[in-house]
Amino acid sequence: METKPGFRLNANHLKLIAILAMTVDHATDLFFPGFPAEPVPLALHFIGRLTAPIMWFFVCEGYAHTRNVKKYLLRLGLFAIVSHFAYCFAFGIPLDPTTGSFLNRTSVMLPLFLAVLALYIEDNTPTWKRWQRITLQAVLIFAALPADWSCPAVLAVLTMYGNRGNLKKQMLGMCQWVLVYGIVSFFFVSKAYALELVGVLMVWPLLAHYNGERGKAKWMKWFFYLYYPAHLAAIGLIRMLVYGNVSLLF
Repeated sequence: METKPGFRLNANHLKLIAILAMTVDHATDLFFPGFPAEPVPLALHFIGRLTAPIMWFFVCEGYAHTRNVKKYLLRLGLFAIVSHFAYCFAFGIPLDPTTGSFLNRTSVMLPLFLAVLALYIEDNTPTWKRWQRITLQAVLIFAALPADWSCPAVLAVLTMYGNRGNLKKQMLGMCQWVLVYGIVSFFFVSKAYALELVGVLMVWPLLAHYNGERGKAKWMKWFFYLYYPAHLAAIGLIRMLVYGNVSLLF
């Protein structure tokens, strides 16, 4: 991947940016519940829009470079399960799927797992007919519907992976699915939230400076897996202490 002259960012740098942006975003949900259309929370949530596209990008890189795809899938699957309970606890989402809204019931980790599973099916089913692959991949895409970022998260990963090595095509492909998500959000969720999604464009100049290296801190590989549910658990505890058992989201 070609990078712009000047400073360089390795994978660890970018993942730390994603972690910081995610923390800001989720803390904003805690202190400004309900996604109010006010200057301060909007500015903070705008920063949070960096997180998802960085995660999508590195899931593509992780799938491409992993030595054992099955272990990678297992790790993501277990991470999605743990994160589901942490996410529900953080934001006051009932664990009973029949209670409350059908949407935003679990974290973005589920779409990440489903996206990698769809890629695995594409690459490891040589005896399958094309329609069989497409059918199962469509099921996996729609299975992400109740998650944060919903189906477009899976589609964004698949599109970005198909354009690895060409950042412009990756970003344009990602943006088309974010646009779809934004249109649906505008009419059915929150106009303010939908307009905030333009913040994903901030990731483009950052990824343009990615040097293709992992970085020296090998512990970063596991830090995110631990930090994600841990910070959600902390948000859940503060939520219970400050507000009681109420939802923080829309």
